[in-house]
Formats: sequence, structure tokens, C-alpha cells
Amino acid sequence: MTGLSPIPDDVFREAVQGFWDTRIAQAQTQALAGKVDRGNRSAVTGGKQMDGFILTLTNFLLAAGVPQNHIHVKKSLTVIPGFFRPTKMYDFLVVDPQKRQLKVVIELKSQVGSFGNNFNNRTEEAMGAALDIWTAYREGMFGEAPPPPWLGYLFVLEDSLASRAPVQVAEPHFAVLPEFRGASYAKRYELFCQKMVRERHFTAACFLLTNREQSAQHPNYTESCSDLSAANFLHQLIRHAL
Repeated sequence: MTGLSPIPDDVFREAVQGFWDTRIAQAQTQALAGKVDRGNRSAVTGGKQMDGFILTLTNFLLAAGVPQNHIHVKKSLTVIPGFFRPTKMYDFLVVDPQKRQLKVVIELKSQVGSFGNNFNNRTEEAMGAALDIWTAYREGMFGEAPPPPWLGYLFVLEDSLASRAPVQVAEPHFAVLPEFRGASYAKRYELFCQKMVRERHFTAACFLLTNREQSAQHPNYTESCSDLSAANFLHQLIRHAL
């Protein structure tokens, strides 16, 4: 596989299975150690559940010809300066060391359960990161007049009755946008990703839905729309990185 080779329909299958396996293993380990967090925090606080996605992204870029020393996933090497804060650690960076050019920044996030409690937190975090990166770029913090970096967002959401159920919105003073009325949390995340790309806060986004009971099946995830698909995301990423 080189350059813009076809992307398999199930490109993230192993990553999704690893996502669920890791969450289950972490929850069991913490339970045995007597350190059970509330709700799903026993899996979330363990980290590592997105490692399979990071590995897939890395392998695709390497196969496309991106040098290994340009790709950074180690936490100490994924720190870049911000405008509103000194620094922030991201999940995945591509940096050209010769040109001192920031080429790619990717954030990878997930949510399992607790949809009502966490939706605003997830979206506000992503909006803040995008604002910080683009403002820092405008201020020349990534070099003198470099090409703009490629900012990607990959989100994995639990596919369940709760995430797909219609959600009411409060409108005590003003009306919400029509597309949000009765939209499920799955639909809200889809709209969020689409709007962030449309408004050029993300260069591209990938939104996946997956159910734990189907983690070992084929396929084990679904994509809500083509513009947020894994294939579209990876094609754009590789095209820019090259």
C-alpha cells in the first residue's frame, strides 16, 4: 500500500475490538484491586483504549511514505504551544523536523454511557483545542508563514438505545436550531463533527458508532455518513501528510 491506495471498509475493525477489550480489561483490573470508579470511569481513567486507532493511523502514514521520525504518539513528544495556554498535549502529531513544520494534529476521543453528562464537555473541549491551535498558528507559533496544519478529530461513540433515543431540549428564552430538536446524542455528535469541518475548525472528522456486544463481529462499527467515514478521513490525512 502506497500513496492513496484503497481504504478497506473495515479499516478500524481491530482498533474497535481493541477499544472494547481494553475497556473491559481495565474495569476488571481496577475492580480486583478494589479501585472501582463510579459509572464508566473505571475504564476511562485507565487510558489506552484508543491505542488501536493510533496504531492504524501510524501504519497508514508509514505505508504511504511518511518518515517514521515525523510521526509522534509518545506523550512527551505530542506537546505543542498554545495561544490561550502555554502548551497542550495532543494524541497524534506529524512534524517535519527538517522544515520545523507542524503538519498534522489529531485528537481521538470516545464516549461510552453518561451521554447527557459528557456531551457538552466533549464538544467544548474540542472547540477549545481547535481555537487554540488556529490562533497559535495565526500568531506564528509554528514557524514563519508555514502551510496550515491538518487538524483531525476522530470520535468513537457507544451505539446503544440511550445514544440513539430522541433527546428533548430546553428553550426557555430562544429557539434552538431545528436540527437539534429531538436529535439523539448520536445525531448531536454527527452534527457537531460536520459543523466543525464546515466552519473549518477541523480539517476532517471521523465519527464511528459501535456496540460492545458486536465487538468481535464483522463489521463491528457503523458510520453515520460518508463525509465522516474512516475512508474519507484517512484519504485526506494521507494526501496532506505527503
